[in-house]
Amino acid sequence: MHIAALLQEAQASLHAISDTPRLDAEVLLSHALQQSRSYLHAWPERLPDSSRRECFMRLLERRLRGEPIAYLVEQREFWSLNLKVTPATLIPRPETELLVEMALQRIAAESTAHIADLGTGSGAIALAIAQERPHARLVATDRDPAALAVAQDNAQCLGLHNVMFRQGDWCDALGRESYAVIVSNPPYLALDDPHQQQGDLRFEPSAALVSGIDGLTAIRTIIAGASNYLQPGGWLLLEHGYDQATAVKALLQAQGFVNLSCHPDLAGIDRVSCGCWAG
Repeated sequence: MHIAALLQEAQASLHAISDTPRLDAEVLLSHALQQSRSYLHAWPERLPDSSRRECFMRLLERRLRGEPIAYLVEQREFWSLNLKVTPATLIPRPETELLVEMALQRIAAESTAHIADLGTGSGAIALAIAQERPHARLVATDRDPAALAVAQDNAQCLGLHNVMFRQGDWCDALGRESYAVIVSNPPYLALDDPHQQQGDLRFEPSAALVSGIDGLTAIRTIIAGASNYLQPGGWLLLEHGYDQATAVKALLQAQGFVNLSCHPDLAGIDRVSCGCWAG
């Protein structure tokens, strides 16, 4: 079966489970063939060899069971960085780029500031900041050694050497340094949130998604701990759920943070809250 026919057949089967069946089919086939998507369009009549076709069919079967494309091809683009992802890490999402934008606004271009990313996962946030602020020094933490290994691999592949990786729970791995900016995209789904049974979330690590009965356990821990590590005038930036902005603001105020702000993502959803540590 030639490339065009493989794509047509796969697209038809993927309609039932994907909003982007053609794109899914192209991404999976280009991965199986180890070719670019443009190759598929340039050579639609090519006949892949049997081993490549079998690889494609295995990937397609897994996709039809709902497995995320990013896990199947083991990569996802974030902030123009091509990142390795595995089931040990969350899949980086476009809305999280807002957290990077807000952090960069608080870090001068030539700054040698000390920055921390808590719960780094694939390293997406830390590595995006590291690329944009090459003179800054970053510490990226995660309690899961498997996730931390993925982040370290990504840093090495991208040639980003201004990030240090440490294993530990939230602020516990930050050592004795003080930081100008601390960022985090922590788990923030409530224990009974039905979203965790939908789409890609079904396959992502629960510990990186769910945080207590109300979804705020990790955020409380981070806010309480960050004040011990921030420099006076330093910033804490947190991604959170669509309905958590008011609660996060109250937690920041209670801890003594000032100059509070909340920023919506491109969908207009309150996504990132920021607070300045008065010291």
